[in-house]
Amino acid sequence: MSLARLAALYGIDSSYEPAPDTRQPVSQEALRAALAAFGVDTSSEEAVDAAASAVHARRRGRALPETVVAGAAAFDALPHGTLIRVAPEGGDAPVECTWTGELPQLPYGVHQLTAETPDGRASSSHLIVAPERAPAPSGRHHGLLVQLYSLLSHRSWGMGDLGDLAELAAWAGRSLGVGFLQVNPLHAAVPGTADRPTDPSPYRPSSRRFPDPVHLRVEDIPEYAYLPPDDRAETDALLQEAAALRESVLGKGALIDRDAVWALKSRALERIAAVPLGPGRRAAYCDFLAAAGDDLERHATWYALAERHGPDWRAWPAELRDPRSAATARAARELMDRIDFHSRLVWLTDSQLGAAQAAAREAGMALGLIHDLAVGVHPDGADTWAHGDLYAHGTSVGAPPDAFNAGGQDWGLPPWRPDRLAECGYAPFRALVRGLLAHAGALRIDHVMGLFRLWWIPEGHPPTDGAYVRYDAEALLALLVLEAHRAGAVVIGEDLGTVERGVREALAARGILGTSVLWFERDWEHDGRPLPPDRWRADCLATVTTHDLPSTAAKLTGDHVRLRHRLGLLPGPLTAELAAESTEVREWLGLAAALGLDAEGNQETEIQALYRLLRRTPARLTGIWLPDAVGDLRPQNVPGTWDQYPNWRVPVTGADGRVMSLEELAASPRLHAFMAAVRGES
Repeated sequence: MSLARLAALYGIDSSYEPAPDTRQPVSQEALRAALAAFGVDTSSEEAVDAAASAVHARRRGRALPETVVAGAAAFDALPHGTLIRVAPEGGDAPVECTWTGELPQLPYGVHQLTAETPDGRASSSHLIVAPERAPAPSGRHHGLLVQLYSLLSHRSWGMGDLGDLAELAAWAGRSLGVGFLQVNPLHAAVPGTADRPTDPSPYRPSSRRFPDPVHLRVEDIPEYAYLPPDDRAETDALLQEAAALRESVLGKGALIDRDAVWALKSRALERIAAVPLGPGRRAAYCDFLAAAGDDLERHATWYALAERHGPDWRAWPAELRDPRSAATARAARELMDRIDFHSRLVWLTDSQLGAAQAAAREAGMALGLIHDLAVGVHPDGADTWAHGDLYAHGTSVGAPPDAFNAGGQDWGLPPWRPDRLAECGYAPFRALVRGLLAHAGALRIDHVMGLFRLWWIPEGHPPTDGAYVRYDAEALLALLVLEAHRAGAVVIGEDLGTVERGVREALAARGILGTSVLWFERDWEHDGRPLPPDRWRADCLATVTTHDLPSTAAKLTGDHVRLRHRLGLLPGPLTAELAAESTEVREWLGLAAALGLDAEGNQETEIQALYRLLRRTPARLTGIWLPDAVGDLRPQNVPGTWDQYPNWRVPVTGADGRVMSLEELAASPRLHAFMAAVRGES
C-alpha cells in the first residue's frame, strides 16, 4: 500500500489548495511525521502494509465507529437483524431493539450503544443524539467587543478584571442598549517565572477547561470581609501597591504587566483562602468540586506541581510527567493544601464569571457575555499534562502557505488526536464547551474550521512541511449543538481566512453563525468591489475589525501601515502600501456615502459611518470594537510579531493616545455620540 493511502485511512490529506483550483502535494516526510504522531510505523514498505492491514481489520471487527451521530451514514451499512442496546446518558432504563433501518426515539444526549450483528461482530459506541440546529439569536442585536485585560477601572489592580466586566455589562446594557459583550478567551495561563514571563496571549493558554484567577476582583470575594486584623493590614498594603500599579497604566501610560498583577493578587488570595468558608459557601464549593470532578483535580494538581518544579511539565522528574503514576499520587497527597488552594481559585473565578453574566442579563442584554474558545493550548501547560494521551505530541497547529503568507504559520499549539477523541466520545470537548457556556449567552469558536481539519506541523520543521489532518466534524458539530441547546446559547464560528469548500454550508446547516469583517466583504466573483450591505449574509456576527486587525482609526489614517513598516512587516514599499490602503478606505467610504452615510471627511464620523453601514446589513449580530468608539489607534495584536510589539498588553486609549479608564469611557461624549449613531440605524 502507498504511504498516501495509509495516510488517508487516518484522515491525513496528501495535498492541499494554497489557492482556489490549485493543488499542492504534501511531502512524504510530512505524511510520515503525521502518521508517527498517531503512533504508526512507516519505516518500511512492510510496516506500511502492516499498519494498513491493522486499520482494515479493526474496522471490519466493529459494527459501528467508536463515536457515531444518530442518523449518520455509518448506520446505512448496519445489517438488518443487528441487536441494538442503548443505555441513555441520564441513567434511564436501557432501550433494546432489532435494527430495521432506524433507531428508536431517544432523548438528546451522548448515550452508550452496543451493537451485535448477525455475523457475530460486536462493538460499543458513543451515540450522539442532538438537535438539528443550535439556538438562534432572538432578533438582531448589537454589542461590544473588548479585550478584558485592556479595560481598567479605578478599582482594578493594573489590568481589567471580572468586577470591571460586571460594571461594563451593567452600564452598557442599561445606558447603551447593547445586547451582548464579547470578551477575549479567559482561559488559565501558564504561570510565569523569574526568567520566563507569562505568555500574554489569551490564545495560547495552559488550559481551556478552566478560567484564570488573575481575572478575579479580590475585594468581591465574600471571605475578604472576614480577614483577621493582621491579614487585613497586609492586604490593605497590597491594595496600595495595586493602586500604584494601576496608576502606572492609567496615569502614565505603561503597558499592562500581567505578572506584576498576579504577584499582588496571589499574595492577597493566599490570605483570603485561609479564611474558613461558612457552611453554605462550603456546600457550594463541594458541589463545584463534585461537578468538575477529575478534570479540576488534575488541573489544580498541575498548578501545585508547577510551583515546585516549574511550569514546563516536560522538564519535571520523569515519574511526575504522568498524572496517573504512583509518584504523582504521592506528590498530590503531600500537596493537598496547594491543590485545594488552586481548586478554590477556579471556583471563585467561576463564581465571578456567573456574577458578570447575571449583571449583563439584569441590565437587559439578550445574550449577555459571549465567551471565546481558543484553538488550542500551550504545549507545556496543564491540559497537555492532564490529558497527554489525547494530544499529538511533537506536532503543532498552524496554517499552510497561501497567497497572503508564503511561509505559512506555526501557532505552537499541539493538536488533539482525532482517534483518541472518538474513543472517549469527545468527553474533553464536551466538558470544555459545557464549562464555557455555563455563564454565557453565546460562544465564539476561534478558527472554527479546526472542527473539520487542522494543519499539523512536525516539531522543528517549518510550516511548509505540514499536512492537513481531518476530524469528525459531524460529531463535533453535533456535540456543539447539543451543549448549546442545553445552555440556550448561540454559537458563532470565526470562519475568516482560507475556508474549505462546504465548511460554511455545514456550519449554517447546524445553525452556527459565521463572522463577517467589513474589509473582507467584497464581490470577489465579479469586480472585487465592496459588497453592498443588502448582499451580506444574515447568519453572522458582523464587525469592522477584530483583535488581529488594526483599529478603524488606524485603518483610516494609514497609521497601521506605518507601524508595520517600522516593524519590517510590509511586503512592499511604504508609499505603495499606503496608496493601496488609501484606495481601499476610499472605496468603503464611497459606498457609505452612496448609502446616505456621508462622513464629510471627519475621522470620528467616518468610523460612525462604517458601523452604521454594518447595521444596514441583515447580520443578526453586529459587533462594535470598543476602542473604535473612542478613536484608539493602537492594535491589540500585530500578527507576525513576538517581542517587536507589545501584543496583548495595550490598554484602551482615546484618540489623543491617553489611556482611558472604564469610568472615563462611560462618560466619554465621543463614545455616546458613536453609540447614538449606531442605534439610529436599528
